Amino acid sequence: MNQHIAPVELSKSYRLLNHGPTVLVSAQHNDEVNVMAAAWACALEFSPAKVTVVLDKTTKTRELVEKSGYFALQVPCYEQLNMVHQLGNISQFDDPEKLQTCKTEVFYQENYSVPLVSGSIGWLICKLIPEAHNQQTHDLFIGSVIAAWADTRVFRDGHWHFSEEHKNLKSLHYIAGGTFF
Repeated sequence: MNQHIAPVELSKSYRLLNHGPTVLVSAQHNDEVNVMAAAWACALEFSPAKVTVVLDKTTKTRELVEKSGYFALQVPCYEQLNMVHQLGNISQFDDPEKLQTCKTEVFYQENYSVPLVSGSIGWLICKLIPEAHNQQTHDLFIGSVIAAWADTRVFRDGHWHFSEEHKNLKSLHYIAGGTFF
């Protein structure tokens, strides 16, 4: 267990996403686990905390979310740049060993069966709020945040604290064409 992980008050969990980072979306159904990168995720409501994320119909992660009813959003950091880029470009349908190929390790928090990506700086576990029209028409998924954690080196007291001391722990922001800032 990473000693830098601490719980985040659910009413403040939106702050893990509010600065517009690229996120990793993970899900599991039975023994199938997958992680994908997503640029379109945002907070929807403060209390109770809700988020949205766009998951294309062609992704394995979407299939797992629809089957399990749960997903996690992770805020990856600069030191995970190559992994994030690979997770966004490799489909588990094409490479069943995608997580190994991308060198992606997952862990589980006690009492939760949703995989979380090691090395990230923020984690939100979400219960899917089924909205068939939004999911089919817009690929838009809504989740109720049921648990959240953050790396205390960069998120404390409900706020991000990025510094030069931990510059490799800064969040990633995707523009397009493989370009991040």
